[in-house]
Amino acid sequence: MEPTALASLRSTFAGRMQENIPLSGHTSARIGGPADILLLVRSAGELAEAASFLWQANVPFVLLGGGSNVLVSDKGVRGVVVINRARGVRIEAQAYPPAIEAESGTTLNDLARRAARQGLSGLEWAATVPGTLGGAVYGNAGAFDGETAASLVSVDLLFRTDGRQTWPVDKLEYNYRTSILKLSHIPVVILSARLALQPGDPLAIQEKMDQFSAVRRKTQPAGASLGSMFKNPPGDFAGRLIEAAGLKGRRIGNAEISAAHANFFINHGQTKAADIHALIGLARQTVAEKFGVNLELEIELIGEW
Repeated sequence: MEPTALASLRSTFAGRMQENIPLSGHTSARIGGPADILLLVRSAGELAEAASFLWQANVPFVLLGGGSNVLVSDKGVRGVVVINRARGVRIEAQAYPPAIEAESGTTLNDLARRAARQGLSGLEWAATVPGTLGGAVYGNAGAFDGETAASLVSVDLLFRTDGRQTWPVDKLEYNYRTSILKLSHIPVVILSARLALQPGDPLAIQEKMDQFSAVRRKTQPAGASLGSMFKNPPGDFAGRLIEAAGLKGRRIGNAEISAAHANFFINHGQTKAADIHALIGLARQTVAEKFGVNLELEIELIGEW
């Protein structure tokens, strides 16, 4: 980074930025090399301010929420990593339909539980999903036959070239675990979103969330992971294919294709991103050779590879 840009960052974001910070403490897999600059934002306003400044200064940046569904390289990330802790929430329980407006750093688990306490249904699936609302909007996160697209009404976006805009859900062109934002790599940050819900019985909603959580604990492995590694191919499951390829429990270094669920890759301590990356390559190659299926990553690779 140029000395003038670094000096400007230090002056503008004093007290909110750190330098040469390992990202392993900011990802669910506990993996990741250092970021040149780590910048913390605590509101949608701070997020918009930071993005606008960095774009204007031509300083590259990566936005991280909960740090799930990402694999950060051992070499780390050049430029700035913005840690999104914008978590403002407003619940409109008496609106028709009832709605939640939340900033993009809000965790899905928190949103689901807040809705449940108000007797609002529609986010039960989200109680078990790691990550933030911004990541869910970006990638159409989902579980247990529920997904972000089903509840989303609109999203507040900040574009590098076109400023702040509010998009209705249909403009995001949602598909399975993807959106136009994810596919096009438009320079944009997600500031907040509005979700429509339905009135329901709080006890029934909580019971459904508890059932989903029990299934999640029973079927998915404990330990540090990235979440689901690959998208499920049409009519099949990535985990089934990897298991049928004989790769369940396969290890490289301290990284393992989980013996409990083959679409989860586990960090058993001090795991290198390169080891996880090697397991990804092994799974893809073996499944392609045995079944003719090309597995598509659900996670994203971040940093220098």
